[in-house]
Amino acid sequence: MSCTTIGGLRRGNCGALRRGGTGGWGRGDWDCWPAGGWDCGVPEPAMAKAETEKGFFTGQLLIAMPSMGDPRFSQTVIYMCAHTGDGAMGLVLNRPIATPTFADLLTQLKVEPVPPTREIRMCQGGPVDSGRGFVLHTSDWNGEGSLRVDDGVSLTASLDILKAIAHGEGPQSAVLALGYAGWAPGQLENEITENGWLNCEADKDLIFGGETGTKYEARSEEHTSELQS
Repeated sequence: MSCTTIGGLRRGNCGALRRGGTGGWGRGDWDCWPAGGWDCGVPEPAMAKAETEKGFFTGQLLIAMPSMGDPRFSQTVIYMCAHTGDGAMGLVLNRPIATPTFADLLTQLKVEPVPPTREIRMCQGGPVDSGRGFVLHTSDWNGEGSLRVDDGVSLTASLDILKAIAHGEGPQSAVLALGYAGWAPGQLENEITENGWLNCEADKDLIFGGETGTKYEARSEEHTSELQS
């Protein structure tokens, strides 16, 4: 698999958290989210639903098949944040990050309080732009620029969501992913045809649950027949 920055999903000058050149986490693009939100080809909720009905996988899970040849995606579970004719973007859910911690991140971004009132899980979202952060969360909280993926899940890259979570507020459930997985137009469809991925419905327990090490096993066991076919 070759993961690329997707033309239809490419961010402008404003976007997600970015790692500074010194290896620390600078404020980057968190505090300059464009007023128009996702202005780079990512579908709005109604559009996302329509695209999914046409055979796209927005809001679904991808499970790496045993035949997956790319070690970066071996035994991964990916939540698809956007999938259109322009390409696809998703976040790996089962690659936890030990450092930096959420408190470390807040310290480097100068977000108070530290230690935060609440913590959220952090994971390696994928090999593309690993210095960028995306918060995948339940849709009970949405800020300016949030992408509503489906009725229950949203994606936000603004500093506001980190501030809310640090103060014990924000969405009921959330996970912070560093980096993402991206596919060029038609690339994901080809990989699925070649038996690289199995797609299935997502559920909040699997997306936001803390047992990251069992996410692949939990989903793959439910689809043993498909994985072995």
